[in-house]
Amino acid sequence: MNHSSAPSRPALKGMCPYIEVFDMPAALRFYRDILGFTITQSAGDGDDADWVLLQLDDSYLMLNTAYEKEFRPAQPDPARFKGHQDTAFFFNCPDTDAMYYYLNSKGLGVSPPFITGYGWKAISLADPDGYSIWFHWPDGQQ
Repeated sequence: MNHSSAPSRPALKGMCPYIEVFDMPAALRFYRDILGFTITQSAGDGDDADWVLLQLDDSYLMLNTAYEKEFRPAQPDPARFKGHQDTAFFFNCPDTDAMYYYLNSKGLGVSPPFITGYGWKAISLADPDGYSIWFHWPDGQQ
């Protein structure tokens, strides 16, 4: 095969993870009201929509309810919720100390920053659906 005639890879412009949430209003209180994302698109009126596209600077996140409203159980399925622990979102955050104080001012009870095994200063917490949220930056760099 002649690789010189292969087409070049088209440009990519970021990434937008898609996750399912149990309670959209609770997810929006976390991602919009605490972390500062804005809703750029929504399939529904108000916070109880079934799908939203969020943006924070160059980060995008797509939220979809795990159940349509009429089929939503009273409580999340523990097996489904447990699977969320395998998903983590890492935000590059040059001032993890300031983020630590900010998140605690919002009542989240986050543990102090620590140095990871790969040499980054980090804090972590879980969102309302059990997805892991990290804020990290190379230790000693600003």
